[in-house]
Amino acid sequence: MIPIFAFLFLCYNVVQGQFPRTCVTEEALEAKTCCPVWKDRSPCGALSGRGRCRPSVPVMTLQHAFVQRRQDNDDRLDWPRHYFTSTCECFRNYSGHNCGDCKYGYFGKKCDHKKTVERKEIRQLSYLDRKRFFGYLALAKTTKSQDFVILTTGNRHDRNTYRFVDASVYDLFTWMHYYSTQSILEDGVFSDDRNYAHQGPAFPGWHRLCLLFLERQIQLLTGDEDFVIPYYDWRGELNCSICTNDFMGANDDQGAMGKYSHFASWKSICSGYDYEDAYCLSAADECQMEILHRKPGANPSARKPPTFQDVEDTLKWRKFDTPPYDITSRYSFRNALEGFMRPSDGTTRERNMHNLVHVFLGGTMSQVPISSNDPMFLLHHCFVDKIFEEWLRRHNATVDSYPDNDVPGQGATECSTPYFPCYRNKDLLNRSYKFGYTFSTYKRM
Repeated sequence: MIPIFAFLFLCYNVVQGQFPRTCVTEEALEAKTCCPVWKDRSPCGALSGRGRCRPSVPVMTLQHAFVQRRQDNDDRLDWPRHYFTSTCECFRNYSGHNCGDCKYGYFGKKCDHKKTVERKEIRQLSYLDRKRFFGYLALAKTTKSQDFVILTTGNRHDRNTYRFVDASVYDLFTWMHYYSTQSILEDGVFSDDRNYAHQGPAFPGWHRLCLLFLERQIQLLTGDEDFVIPYYDWRGELNCSICTNDFMGANDDQGAMGKYSHFASWKSICSGYDYEDAYCLSAADECQMEILHRKPGANPSARKPPTFQDVEDTLKWRKFDTPPYDITSRYSFRNALEGFMRPSDGTTRERNMHNLVHVFLGGTMSQVPISSNDPMFLLHHCFVDKIFEEWLRRHNATVDSYPDNDVPGQGATECSTPYFPCYRNKDLLNRSYKFGYTFSTYKRM
């Protein structure tokens, strides 16, 4: 029996509905179909040739497929088949949960206008460009999403407690990271060994996709097709040189963002709910949300970010990832980039690269499930993506570089969780220009 889902309306805006609202009605959930009607009054814009409604193809191994049939299993396994066995397949350059949008890098009513934008280091932005960036983030933080709702529950074992609630555009992005990092539930047991966004080959591509998603949402929100997320080149920094009120904000002695920071009033969605059996209850109660914190260099084990040499050593590993495709993988570019091994030798377990920067920045950024609440997350992961792009270029990597594996959520042909439409993990190994962006060259003065 399909459980009953309750909806909380937190504002007066009507959300069309990372779960499309039109797909979380009782009827859609009963039919397990997410093929919303587009403007031409046909599912997935079929009459206009934009797409079609088709059954989702299961990709899990037999072992995991058996596990998924049980009631006490993770709702994200073999995404999105727990909720929807039929979704939109979009044609040509069309995209979106109802094929009403364009693929990344394409614009126009017919999605036939290709545009490539350049992501710059934040210190390359002019004063006005920085103000525009901060203004757009503020708008995304305070504007409820008109397309998606998020999922919350205090008991992941009981589907009848699941609720969909409204969230702002930025909080939707934050929730997607939180949702994907929660422990995997299989046969009633939670496992912290892996999740859907980290500790495996999906890591670089998943974060590439989440940045693309937020960029696109802000482009739609503001009407500015040229909006891009800047990056923070942290190589060789002795402290956080952009942790000032002119850039990403200064903090006080306790780590709270200073009152003159652009983010002084920001609160962290899903904070205080890092429990295996819960999904982000604080999303429905702003009073329970923590304020942002940051304390660069305060952790004795992470006094400064990775060096220039650490980045070069990471880029030398030719194999994208190696068995067993987790934090113990040796001679693995992905594992070195994620920061579970020493880049220079490819074998020694060590916190470095991506992981080290999170711990170095401290506060909210050092708490993995809620780290995306701090906009510093965007700049950090944009630079991680730049390193990923450089590796793809140097080693002439293709989608075939993604390893076949049967790790839940990390499979080459599995859909990246929790995106609509389906983006296969391996497809995110395409070069960035195919997604409509490149990176600037930045030389430290």
